[in-house]
Amino acid sequence: MRHRIASILLVLILGGSVGFFVYKTEPKLNKNFETQKAFFKKFPFRLGLDLSGGSHLIYKADVSGVPSGQVSDSMDALRDVIERRVNIFGVSEPIVQVQGGGFISGGEHQLIVDLPGITDVEKATAMIGQTPLLEFKIERPEDEPITIKPGKDGKVDLGSINLEAQFVSTELTGRYLQKATLEFDVNTREPRVSLQFDDTGTKLFAQITKENIGKMVAIYLDGSPISTPVVREEIPNGQAVISGSFTPTEAKLLVGRLNSGALPVPITLISKQTIGATLGDNAVNAGIKAAIIGFLFVAFFLILWYRLPGIIATVSLSIFITIMLALFKLIPVTLTAAGIAGFIISIGIAVDANVLIFERVKEELRSGRSVADAVSTGFSRAWFSIRDSNISNIITALILFWFGTSLIKGFALTLGMGVLVSMFSAITITRIFLSVFNFIGNGKITRFLFSSGLTR
Repeated sequence: MRHRIASILLVLILGGSVGFFVYKTEPKLNKNFETQKAFFKKFPFRLGLDLSGGSHLIYKADVSGVPSGQVSDSMDALRDVIERRVNIFGVSEPIVQVQGGGFISGGEHQLIVDLPGITDVEKATAMIGQTPLLEFKIERPEDEPITIKPGKDGKVDLGSINLEAQFVSTELTGRYLQKATLEFDVNTREPRVSLQFDDTGTKLFAQITKENIGKMVAIYLDGSPISTPVVREEIPNGQAVISGSFTPTEAKLLVGRLNSGALPVPITLISKQTIGATLGDNAVNAGIKAAIIGFLFVAFFLILWYRLPGIIATVSLSIFITIMLALFKLIPVTLTAAGIAGFIISIGIAVDANVLIFERVKEELRSGRSVADAVSTGFSRAWFSIRDSNISNIITALILFWFGTSLIKGFALTLGMGVLVSMFSAITITRIFLSVFNFIGNGKITRFLFSSGLTR
């Protein structure tokens, strides 16, 4: 009963102390956070869309022309194409996910694209939505008639007649393209795009060049001729070069779009949102402040209530935080506001394992065991509770990661990592430190240091 009353009083004291501490030390804390902010700018973590700013786009996919059994495969192919397309432009950790036909999306198949660091929505949509049409045309035979197609207004464009009169289409298009690369002319240093066709495209290109030696073969992009080279000899290796008035940026853009391929299903932009960097700065500062204040008061509680084991738990908790931050940098993990929340919660889970161990050790000491036996037996008895609770947490994190959206996945990832690392820190690190104090005997001072609560 005394322990329960003491615990309630301790919680009330801690709650009041937190408010008083934050109120009195706010200016000093803000100054410290500015220093930490400068440190993180020098050694940055990878931040997600909500912290670094960017674009959030939602597309509706038209799957009406796709057989019902192939809708899932088509949507997966669409996601892969979009991922390749945005990765080409150096977007850090883009998140592209499919949301199909359920209650949440209103029965529509949707593609959700998050582009951290891209705050220009027009640039983002242009990056994703445009698919170049690459065609190779040869000179029209003299005996082939010309088909004149009037425009929508009923008038005839004489320029289009001249182009139609000069070139005719072939079977060789961008669908047979295997790879496009950006090169620079050795003499003029002008950018050009080198094309490599697949086996079918190589045969078609070899046939075209063989049959049109001394003639022009026009390369059309999106219906307009961009290069009209004269064939000097047969090209059997399936390599072609597009040269023109490209800037390096335009050439890189063309290479990226050619390599990404055509979209397997049509998409329509139905929602676009820009998230500014101001939200990110506030979220990062609030997350850091919450983590530091939470750690300090958890450490205060552990030391006050569990004495020497509490000090050891605080050291173990510091090692746990260091390992987690190192993993965030090494993997690397894209941190979102939800991910930071998951990390902070994992600190509490790490403390929970230590509390279970210390309570078991206290019970063994009360039964008359020595400190060494109590620590060994306490760890053995606490392990099963720690194992079961952490397994349930890991299962929860896996379910959230598997079925959740990008925001929930960030929370689930850091929470799951924290649970795994907390098991290591509680079972291994804490036990190693506690074993160091086995030599101090079983006197009154030793039992006082290994006791808990506000009583002797």
